Amino acid sequence: MDKKLLIALQKRNKERLTELRTKIENPETREDELADIKDEIDTITDELKDIADSLSKVDNEDDQSQDDEESNGDDQSQDDGSADDENRQATPEQRSAAMAAIKDALSTREAEPKKRNQTEIRSAFAKFVVGQISESEARSLGIEAGNGSVTVPEVIASEIITYAQEENLLRKYGTVVRASGDVKYPVLVAKAEANVNKKERTSETSETSIEFDEILLDPAEFDALATVTKKLLAMSGAPIENIVIDELKKAYVRKETNYMFNGDDTNNLNPGALAKKAVAFTPTVAVDVTATDAGQKVYDALIEMKNTPVTEVMKKGRWIINRAALTMVEKMKTSDGFPLLRPMSQAEGGIGNLLVGYPMDFTDAADKKGDSDVPVLYFGDYSSFHIQDVIGALEIQKLVEKYAGTNRVGFQIYNLLDGQLIYSPFAPTVYKFEIVAVGGA
Repeated sequence: MDKKLLIALQKRNKERLTELRTKIENPETREDELADIKDEIDTITDELKDIADSLSKVDNEDDQSQDDEESNGDDQSQDDGSADDENRQATPEQRSAAMAAIKDALSTREAEPKKRNQTEIRSAFAKFVVGQISESEARSLGIEAGNGSVTVPEVIASEIITYAQEENLLRKYGTVVRASGDVKYPVLVAKAEANVNKKERTSETSETSIEFDEILLDPAEFDALATVTKKLLAMSGAPIENIVIDELKKAYVRKETNYMFNGDDTNNLNPGALAKKAVAFTPTVAVDVTATDAGQKVYDALIEMKNTPVTEVMKKGRWIINRAALTMVEKMKTSDGFPLLRPMSQAEGGIGNLLVGYPMDFTDAADKKGDSDVPVLYFGDYSSFHIQDVIGALEIQKLVEKYAGTNRVGFQIYNLLDGQLIYSPFAPTVYKFEIVAVGGA
């Protein structure tokens, strides 16, 4: 179909949507009329999608055509019908739903180029990484490349970070800051003391001192490596783009998660890692998980632990535990026969558990290093775990010669990142409980 005709049809449909919007806004529009309007909106929406698909196949070289395409008519039709007392007036919810449908329909064409552009960038990036297009071709498609490395486009960087958020609970519940410079956090190390004077004051108010320390997030050079066989790269039928990006996501997230939970990588130690910075909790009564009343003892210890933080932390508290701790609490019951782990009545996504009244997540990242059989439980407010992502630092480098002897190609992902648990010594935000041995705590 002729491009001008397609644009004319699109413009006419959008003008009709504008007229329908005027009717929806009219308080005299009845419920039965609104139902007819909604059906017409659905029909126009389908037509606009078909027109958008047709336009996407046409080579658009005229910028003025895009302007005409996005323009809306200013004419408004008047509702010549009078209000019928026997018919119910349309509810605000119905009007809101109809307005939302119009908004979606009007934005159909505008959303298409952005979606296509992101798909093209993603494909071009992956093809350049695996060597299917040249550096000049990649640059022409908006990919920043040079000196053997390529900057990860925002569309893929957000995809990697989203995956990291799903797998790394500290990124999910922590506080993320995207900045290129230093990020500093004040920490109270000396409390101020107030004055009190029951009698009338006859002297000057004495000064009170308050002292803060400063913690600086210091992003470290962060990298992860994934390798792909040359055979796989040569198989044109395989979805190389998805394979490479998925492998890079997995390799990166494993490294990032260990850095935030344990911080024990050689030459990349993290003093603010959760395992290092969380305050060790010791119950009043030692826990023996083999005793006949172990369930009640563990329950009492967890009650004591969740009541340890200050009130502000306790109100926002949640549990993060490892698989060994999950297995332990799933098996245990209190003396009155209630399980320690109970399902949440309403949980996000329909899944969730409560541990002594607080939401609980489990992850293998919480394991004790070298001994995954030790139950480890964290409790606190994880928004005090601050993460700095340096803007524009995420890069990928292709390593050919290094793995040539094994017919593989390496892909190294590089980033600048720091993540630390930050709190005042007067108000620790996360506590850690390891049940290290039978009869001990």
